Amino acid sequence: MKRLLACAALLTLGAVPAGAQDASDLPPQTRTNAAPLTPEQATQRAKSEAGGAQVVAFMKGARERMKAARFSGEVGIAFAYRHYPHRQRADEFFPNSVLMAQDAQGNVRKAGEPWRWASVTKQVIAVLVMQEAARGTINLDQPVARYLPALASPNAQRITVRQLLRHQTGLPNPDDTPANAEGVPAFYTPGFTGSRDPLTGYCAGPVKGEAGKDWAYNNCDYMVAGALLEAVTGKSWQDLASQRLNIPFEELGQSFRSSRLIGMNNITASPPASEVWPGTVAGKPEPAFDPASYGAAGGLSAPVSDLLWFDIYLAAGKLLPPEAMAELWDGQPELGYLALGQWAFEAPLKGCPAPVRIIERRGAIGGVQVRNFILPETEMALAMFTDSAEFDFGEIWQGAGFSHEMLSLAACPQGTP
Repeated sequence: MKRLLACAALLTLGAVPAGAQDASDLPPQTRTNAAPLTPEQATQRAKSEAGGAQVVAFMKGARERMKAARFSGEVGIAFAYRHYPHRQRADEFFPNSVLMAQDAQGNVRKAGEPWRWASVTKQVIAVLVMQEAARGTINLDQPVARYLPALASPNAQRITVRQLLRHQTGLPNPDDTPANAEGVPAFYTPGFTGSRDPLTGYCAGPVKGEAGKDWAYNNCDYMVAGALLEAVTGKSWQDLASQRLNIPFEELGQSFRSSRLIGMNNITASPPASEVWPGTVAGKPEPAFDPASYGAAGGLSAPVSDLLWFDIYLAAGKLLPPEAMAELWDGQPELGYLALGQWAFEAPLKGCPAPVRIIERRGAIGGVQVRNFILPETEMALAMFTDSAEFDFGEIWQGAGFSHEMLSLAACPQGTP
């Protein structure tokens, strides 16, 4: 097992957090008088060892499956690593991640380049809102208008914050604006002449349905959520994402232990198109669009490793206290297991003896698609980005397809037959 972990560590992009030491750096009396592990520590270390072994197994089979599926893009896998060699470092924690990139012919490409996160941005926004809920500055069941009195939507007084995060607002959807000759909805084009102000512009226009009813996917919901964060904190959602994911923050109460997210320092909002991996549509360069137009609904970008580290810190309870985590991942069966900014459900995977709990967030902008999966019980994550709008990931619940195969390989000891 130690050899497997060593192999995984050599191939990761993760690193020991700044200031951590190897055992050889500690005083001799510290090395020889290590405290025995508590039962919880022993369980966590065993989970870490199992995660390392699973990553090694994934690496052995993933490249072959990527090539067989003619997958063009980048795949990353990560697990939480906890090490308890000495009492002084009883809570040492950091993610380990491995990245693999290739073209559709299976030729290796450079990994670690920035990708647009598309609607995975909504997952981040939901976490930021839940941080405010944990602080007591936002009540999920209060009308959005309490925090955004300038919201001009007819539904403003009836939409709760929880409904905003769960797409139950009835607000209009920018995707429904007339498309140009290249198929890009007008709202997202560089020449859009309407207003993108989430409080008084397009999103505040005629509603499509009642608040609190069946969910309907809608980018305006998270554009308004971005405005909500700014109203409550006095900071833009872009600044909050950067500051809270890249530097310490300590305001979440006794159940939350502040930690520095080492390695997550590339998350940005709407960088120049030349700085992110471009997509293709029908084998041709994707049509022009305005990345900034997606706002808090899809405007973040960063390398895959940053997303994986976000996933692992979230799964390990480093970003939210337990009560807020439970609400964030409360998938509602009657709403297709939609939770807050993501989906939370159980599904059978090939090789696993029982259904596995899965947190899923997906997105697509232009010719780029993303699938982001978190496995809470094992504190593992799988993120997959493709530069092809036509690539078929399949659906986990269907029990087949690329996502199901890759997730089975990542989660199950026997892998995918």
